[in-house]
Amino acid sequence: MTVRQCVVTVTIIAALVAGAAPLAAQGGEKFAARLSAVPIPGPNERGNVTGKGTATAVLNGTRLTINGTFEGLPAPATIARLHQGVARGARGAAITDLTISKAASGTLSGSVDLTAPQVEALRQGKLYIQIHGEKGVAPDGSNLWGWLLR
Repeated sequence: MTVRQCVVTVTIIAALVAGAAPLAAQGGEKFAARLSAVPIPGPNERGNVTGKGTATAVLNGTRLTINGTFEGLPAPATIARLHQGVARGARGAAITDLTISKAASGTLSGSVDLTAPQVEALRQGKLYIQIHGEKGVAPDGSNLWGWLLR
């Protein structure tokens, strides 16, 4: 093989790899969540828990990227977190904070590198998003939550 043929071959391979990278990034596993009211322990808190929202998430390797919207909270949102429940539909510990609009309606987003057990929990429907606000269920002001499902 001549030097020119080597250069042409390397150039073609580099172009193929560069062209395939964006396609691979778009591929990932897709998940969605419908954000709705957290359980309300008593009638006195019903007015403190309102609103709705949606979120989508894409898993590329171990990197999970989340985007969503929410509306109708009774007061500005204060924080959003990704949690891992002990089972689908059951509460659990927070994995990471998400970026959220500090308003009654807005957006949430974030990315996190998951561990192998967290990836498996995601695939089993055990990961969920929870939004907290200035008003909500005591003691933490929780308002909306939703499980990420395929």
